[in-house]
Amino acid sequence: MFFTIPTLMTWTRIAAIPLIIGVFYAPFELETRNLIAALMFIVFAATDWLDGFLARKLNQTSSFGAFLDPVADKFLVCAALLVLVDLQRADVFVALIIIGREIAISALREWMAQIGASKSVAVHMLGKVKTTVQMVAIPFLLFDGTLMGVIDTKLWGQVLIWAAAVLTVWSMVYYLQKAIPEIRRRVDK
Repeated sequence: MFFTIPTLMTWTRIAAIPLIIGVFYAPFELETRNLIAALMFIVFAATDWLDGFLARKLNQTSSFGAFLDPVADKFLVCAALLVLVDLQRADVFVALIIIGREIAISALREWMAQIGASKSVAVHMLGKVKTTVQMVAIPFLLFDGTLMGVIDTKLWGQVLIWAAAVLTVWSMVYYLQKAIPEIRRRVDK
């Protein structure tokens, strides 16, 4: 099921990456670029929930879709973090924590799947909370202004991206704790 509606929506998250980056090279005022990039990120990030909902609703789930969905999320988040680091709106340390965890946990999941123990590192609520906090922090930092005359998105974005970094480490420790008994069992054989 390479070209179902949900899978096409997932592909749009990958296609969005050069668009979001390109906004910052467009000949607009900085505030306009910030607004466009933040809105684009929100719209494309929302497809993460929508494609999963539609896949279940339309009975169009597939192993390819299950593979591509988290890859698209990771690409979108990593690209946005790199843009934010370049714009000096996110600390490089935060980006390294988040991107490093994504690489490490993806590799762990792949290895656990190869040894037949993928259930021990299945997605947990902690990982979902981490993702939600990231997905709120990033558009706040892309917007980099005052929302509705009240919300300082730069301040809240900074608070949330650091919270996401803490949740990132916490969730990585959780997944490693779940995997270690299975790893020990396999190594001891």
